[in-house]
Amino acid sequence: MVLRDGRTISALTVGAAVAVLAGLAPATAVAAEGSAETYGKQQLRWERCDFDGTAKLECAKVEVPLDYADPGGRTIDIAVSRVKAGNAAKRHGVLLMNPGGPGGSGLAMPVEIEPVLSAEVRDRFDLIGFDPRGVGRSSPIGCGLTEDEMTVHHPYSDATFPKDVARARSVADKCWAKSGDLLPHITTRNTARDMDAIRAALGERRISYLGHSYGTYLGAVYTQMFPRRADRFVLDSSLDPALAWRGAFRGWSEGAELAFTRWTEWAAARNATYGLGATAAEVRSGFWELVARADRTPIPVGGELLTGDAIRLRYEDFYRVETVTPWVVALKTAAAGGPAGAAAPAAAAVPASASEVPADNPLAVAWAVFCGDTRSWPRDPEQYRRDAIRDRATRPLAGDIAANIQPCAFWKSAAREPVTVVDNDVNALIVQNQWDPKTTLAMAQGMRRALHGARLVTVAGGEGHGVVVVGPSCADAPVNRYLTTGRLPAKDLTCGGAAGGAGGR
Repeated sequence: MVLRDGRTISALTVGAAVAVLAGLAPATAVAAEGSAETYGKQQLRWERCDFDGTAKLECAKVEVPLDYADPGGRTIDIAVSRVKAGNAAKRHGVLLMNPGGPGGSGLAMPVEIEPVLSAEVRDRFDLIGFDPRGVGRSSPIGCGLTEDEMTVHHPYSDATFPKDVARARSVADKCWAKSGDLLPHITTRNTARDMDAIRAALGERRISYLGHSYGTYLGAVYTQMFPRRADRFVLDSSLDPALAWRGAFRGWSEGAELAFTRWTEWAAARNATYGLGATAAEVRSGFWELVARADRTPIPVGGELLTGDAIRLRYEDFYRVETVTPWVVALKTAAAGGPAGAAAPAAAAVPASASEVPADNPLAVAWAVFCGDTRSWPRDPEQYRRDAIRDRATRPLAGDIAANIQPCAFWKSAAREPVTVVDNDVNALIVQNQWDPKTTLAMAQGMRRALHGARLVTVAGGEGHGVVVVGPSCADAPVNRYLTTGRLPAKDLTCGGAAGGAGGR
């Protein structure tokens, strides 16, 4: 994610399938809570972080059980970081943070997020980052994947589906061969338990929290498991807990169709500038003609030759109308024999959190969580084939891409714990852009339904993945007020520009 000053937070953001969130069986809950208090008695050794350029960020390690059902067994270390509250007299407590993923490193978050928080908030909280289990400096895992195996999204076709199946199986097999001793324990629920162990180790009765993308799901799980220990929770760009995880993959294509329709209307209203069509129908028709032409004769773009499927793989770009429109114009020009088009808008790079971390670490953790959290993934490859064909018929931009087969079809271990729906009255503030390509507005509304005590602030016309963490936006005031005072808005709010506007982020 890109911060206000242009720096980036390393996060791999993804989204949530038809199973429900897992909670704790009563016996497991008691064991987990007892473990947190037992491991909370450790003395943390804070040292300056060697990867940080400022003296204010310090790091330590919290020891936790690998398996919370066996608290006396093998342990792992969770790397944590801290920037102390600016005013000891005003200090309220700790604000834990998660950048997303799953698989995103959070150690640098305190110094990355500090500039986007108000002075009042910085005075009141120690800002606490951490690498979740399996990530970065917290017992990192890897799968030894090839470059091709690290590509998540693949358009469906009858010709390539056997290769897609073989790739998904290979990823699952490699992950279990290389990290099988850790994979069953890298789940959202165990990371939530680690958060509670961090709370206990810091000597805090409760924690406050700022989670982005996948971090909102993690925060919701924590409020379900440890409701009395949740203080002020801000969920930025939320997933719907009821969709974890296959449902979220398929949900991306639903959001993409809405964004694509909005783009056709936006471009048609500016036909004098872009020449893509005087009506939304003309813009839509012209785009699909361009895709069909690229499938026959790939279009030169940024030193590459783009097929129609390659163009569709950029479906997230349609959420940013002012950015994607010149690119489509350039594609059209190149397809007609004009100058080669410019490269598509580039995604932010994800820097490694430490040199010894495997290159595929973020993706390895993502699959561990996606596949191990729920039982929502079909085991029969033919189900993915049917879903991909069906979804493309109704959502042609990306339906097949989002529904195609993934490694979870061949994962050796499904969710190990009973599942419950996230359903509680814990206070939380959910903030959401109207046009978010990764966690759609519909997903945030699903999170709002799951957290009855929450409030939702929607940035009308807001584009991009991230509100507080990117900003500035009209959501800043209610967020800072809530973190400072603990008071939520009286009702859900919508702020910002017109719903059809560009929103600009």
